[in-house]
This record gives sequence, C-alpha cells and structure tokens, in this order.
Amino acid sequence: MSRYQHTKGQIKDNAIEALLHDPLFRQRVEKNKKGKGSYLRKDKHEKRGNWEASGKQANRLFTTGLSALSFRLNAVILFF
Repeated sequence: MSRYQHTKGQIKDNAIEALLHDPLFRQRVEKNKKGKGSYLRKDKHEKRGNWEASGKQANRLFTTGLSALSFRLNAVILFF
C-alpha cells in the first residue's frame, strides 16, 4: 500500500481535518455517461482518427519526393 503525501502544509492538531482540506478530498463533478448532460462535443468525432492528411504535411512530403525524383531523372538523362 502506498502512502499519501499531504500537500497542504503541516498537520498540527487534527490529522483527519487536515486531510479533508487537502486536494485529495476536493469536490468533483462527475460527467454523466448517459442521459442529460452527457453530450461531449469534443469526443464525438475523435474516434474516427486522422484519415486525411493536412496541407502542410502533404505538401512537404510531396515536394521532397518530387525533388528526389527529378534528381534521379536528370541523372538518368545525363547518363544516356
């Protein structure tokens, strides 16, 4: 079992009360998984993945591929 590291100063009189004011026992609001308030706008399309390349990545790869291809074509033409 691991020991919890108390973060809110030193415990003086009441250890239980000191732990209650620690971030470990702060109030949290649970998000509904079903029903009212369960709609997650960000996660709706997140599962599909990135099926289309972005413009910057596609252009960079395309131009580097063309320069290497043109270099090879020039070498072949000069060879003949």
